[in-house]
Amino acid sequence: MTFSERTVHQIRRAIGNTPGLSERPLYSGVAFMLRGNMCCGMIDDNLVVRVGPDTYDDALREPHTRPMDFTGRPLPGFVYVERAGFASSNSLRQWIDRGVSFVRTLPPKS
Repeated sequence: MTFSERTVHQIRRAIGNTPGLSERPLYSGVAFMLRGNMCCGMIDDNLVVRVGPDTYDDALREPHTRPMDFTGRPLPGFVYVERAGFASSNSLRQWIDRGVSFVRTLPPKS
């Protein structure tokens, strides 16, 4: 399965002018990095959002979410959001904002 170029384009439009933003290939998808820290991306047909440890459990209670576990082990602080969970541009923007907001609390990576 390949990632959705359409969704990646929507993510670029939503955060493309954010200072410190970069984009990197990620497994079978794309990662969006803010000051060197991943904030969101696409893997296969799932949106990946870094929500952080404090809001991780809350994010998992939301519809269409599950732990990010591409290695077979959940990665704390990251969630997969299935397409139904970001079907509208508003819901996609809300998830992106959550990732960007959390990553802004982290120190930049060199």
